[in-house]
Amino acid sequence: MTFEKLGLIDPILDALSSIGYTHPTPIQAESIPILLKGHDLLACAQTGTGKTAAFAIPIIQHLVTNKSNQRKIRVLIVTPTRELAIQIGESFDDYGKYTQLKHTVIFGGVNQFSQVNDLRKGVDILIGTPGRLLDLYTQGYIKLGDLTHFVLDEADRMLDMGFIHDVKRIIKLLPAQRQSLFFSATMPDSIFALASTILSNPERVQVTPVSSTAETIQQEVYFVDQANKNDLLIHILKDRSIKSALVFTRTKHGADKVVKVLSRFGISAQAIHGNKSQNARQAALSNFKERSTRVLVATDIAARGIDIDDLAYVINFEIPNISETYVHRIGRTGRAGASGRAISFCDIEERPYLRDIQKLINIQIPVVDGHPFPSSKHVEPSSFSLASQKHLLHRSNHSKPSKSSSSFGQRVQGTDSASETSTFSKPKKKWFKRKVS
Repeated sequence: MTFEKLGLIDPILDALSSIGYTHPTPIQAESIPILLKGHDLLACAQTGTGKTAAFAIPIIQHLVTNKSNQRKIRVLIVTPTRELAIQIGESFDDYGKYTQLKHTVIFGGVNQFSQVNDLRKGVDILIGTPGRLLDLYTQGYIKLGDLTHFVLDEADRMLDMGFIHDVKRIIKLLPAQRQSLFFSATMPDSIFALASTILSNPERVQVTPVSSTAETIQQEVYFVDQANKNDLLIHILKDRSIKSALVFTRTKHGADKVVKVLSRFGISAQAIHGNKSQNARQAALSNFKERSTRVLVATDIAARGIDIDDLAYVINFEIPNISETYVHRIGRTGRAGASGRAISFCDIEERPYLRDIQKLINIQIPVVDGHPFPSSKHVEPSSFSLASQKHLLHRSNHSKPSKSSSSFGQRVQGTDSASETSTFSKPKKKWFKRKVS
C-alpha cells in the first residue's frame, strides 16, 4: 500500500514525498479512506502510530477541494498539552506545505497577543489546548459557526489532567453538522461515554495493542539497589557514544533529583514535568532535540505525546508500576525501523512490576550481569538460568537478543517471570469493528 493508492491530491503527495513518506502506517491506511468519505472516526491509537498524519492528511484534502469559507475556522483540533499542540501544528506545516491553507496554534502560559493577531488575520485550522480555547472564545476572538471538522486528540489524557469539563463546554459550542474524530490511547467506560456525545455513527479503528514492543528495540534490565541507581546512571552515561538519552522517573521530585545529580557530575540534563512552566518545558525539549542538552529527565505525563527523532536510548530509572506505561516509554525509541535501546533499573521492590511487564509484552528481558552496582538482595538462582532464558525466548517467538557483550556489563541472565502470551484486554462495550495489526 502506498499513499498514491489512497486517492490523495498532488499537493499532499508532493509534500509527503518531500519528507520521505512513501507508505502509510496501519492506522493511516485504515483511517484515511474512512475520513475521505466523511465518516466520523473513533480510534484507539497510542503515541508513535502515525495518528496525526491519519487525521491531518484527509482534513487537508477536504479543505483544499472545498474552498468555501476560506480563512474562517473550519477545523478545530483540541489536545491536552502545549507540546502536542505545537507538534500537530508542525505536522500541518509538513503535509500542507504546497497548499494555501493557514493554521495557528494557541495555548496558555504565554501572552495571548500573537495568538489573537493570528486569529484576526484568519485561519482555516485552529489547534489548541482547552483552557486557552475557551478563554479566547469568551473574549470573542474565536468563531466556530463555519466549523466542518472537529478532532479530539489524547482523550484519555484529557480526562487524567482534569480537562474533561472544559472539553464538554467546547463540544456544546460546535455546529451539529460536522465530521468528528476521536483519538485515545485507552478506552475506559468514561472515555466511551464522552465519545458518544461527540460522534455520530462512527467507524472504529484499533491499531496494534499496547502490549507490543518494536523488535528493533534492544531491551535489558539491571538489578540494582535503589540507593545505587544514581551511581549506575552516571556509570552508563560515561559512555560518550550515548549522544542523548531520555530518562524516565515516576515522580516530579525524582526527576529534579536526577537532574541535580547528573549536573553535579558534568552531564548536561534538564527535567520536564508538570511543575515546570510551559515555557520551561518547551525550552528543555528544544534543547534536547538540538543536542545542547544530553539528557532529558521526564515523568510519564509530561512526556506523553512528545515526538523526538532519532532517539537511541531510553532509560527507566524506575520501573513503572503500570505495565502499559513501560511500552509507552520505550516506544520513544526504535521508531520507523530504526534501532533503539531500552535500559531499565530494577530494585527489589520493583521486581513484581518487572514480572507484570514481561507477561504483558511476552518477552523475557535479558539481565545485564557484571556491572559495578549489582543488587545486594537475594534472587532465586533459577531466575538466572541462561538455558531457561533461551527456552522462554524460543517460546515467545520473538527475535533473540544480541549475543554480543554490553558495553556496561555482560548480558547472561534471564529474569524471573514466566513468558506468557498476553492479549489486549478489550473494553466491555463492542465499539471496535476494525482492528489493525
